[in-house]
Amino acid sequence: MKRLQTIEQFEKVIVSEKPVIVKFFTTWCPDCKRMDLFIGEIVEKYTQFDWYEINRDDVPDLAEKYEVMGIPSLLVFQNGEKKAHLHSAYAKTPEEVEGFLQSIKL
Repeated sequence: MKRLQTIEQFEKVIVSEKPVIVKFFTTWCPDCKRMDLFIGEIVEKYTQFDWYEINRDDVPDLAEKYEVMGIPSLLVFQNGEKKAHLHSAYAKTPEEVEGFLQSIKL
């Protein structure tokens, strides 16, 4: 998963024709650390997406714009449009994340 540092980088990657997933996280979030234990295998399996992560604390305005109320959250973008959002409450297990990814209609 590639790390984004700025709003400009974020805006550049979300306009891709290929679906993009951006994981919003923070360094102090226990659920983010738990997701890190299993997300690597999911990234390898779901190659139809480009995967990125961004620290919510570095871009609070961006998090607010895209209604990232909990972390970690996975947001799916294509052609600059938010297509799907997995809120932290439903991102606690690999099964929940994979179920979300399988349900995405692009």
